[in-house]
Amino acid sequence: MSFLLGLLSGLIGMLAGWSGLAALVVMLSGPDREGGTAMGAFFNIGPVGGLIGFVAGVWLFMRFGIVREGAPSTGAELPSRANRTRVSYPFAVTLLLLTSGLAYWGWYEFIRSPYLTQGFMTLQLQFRLPPGMSLPPDKANVRIEVEEGNGYAIAGLNPGWHGHDGDRQVILASASLMYKTRHRVVNLTLPDAPTETWRLDLPSDPDPMPGYSPWRLAGGTSQTKIEMNYRLTADR
Repeated sequence: MSFLLGLLSGLIGMLAGWSGLAALVVMLSGPDREGGTAMGAFFNIGPVGGLIGFVAGVWLFMRFGIVREGAPSTGAELPSRANRTRVSYPFAVTLLLLTSGLAYWGWYEFIRSPYLTQGFMTLQLQFRLPPGMSLPPDKANVRIEVEEGNGYAIAGLNPGWHGHDGDRQVILASASLMYKTRHRVVNLTLPDAPTETWRLDLPSDPDPMPGYSPWRLAGGTSQTKIEMNYRLTADR
């Protein structure tokens, strides 16, 4: 039992060190939509953290997982029972709880999958400017970011990137969604104007939408009165 718990402690330490070091590198590198930094951090740098974590896990087990009982105060006990060792029950329970938590995380990430059931989906965006507001002279002056979970993407402007709704100008853009998450936010930045932000009212694993959502002002104290609506379509 001691050997199995020691090995389990080392393996958990290895997993924690591997994933922790890789996550630290990804966090310091900033958002990475394509995943190249994350792959490099996991396969090239993560093993160093895994080795350190395995040694640390075994050391923690030897230090806190083994309890040494002292010799009895009277001579009534047999000498063979002096300085006996046993596994620390609190340490064993903690280890098993950590193992259960990691098993659940593995089930969620690798079996349930963090990716959309529909595969990649296209988010079509329309931004309606208030009456009298003109479009930027160049589409390079329009920046649209779509946050999805912990990552983000720069939305691309459509070939015909602007239109109109009556006397109001409209900016047309699209972005790709791929992850199951409830955190999806759209940010629009125009020249000489503060960034406007909209939170998308979508479930974590959405289905395609038959039409566009209603027009909606940005959250907070919107100063420009720009409205946005959107539609979600499956790529396959």
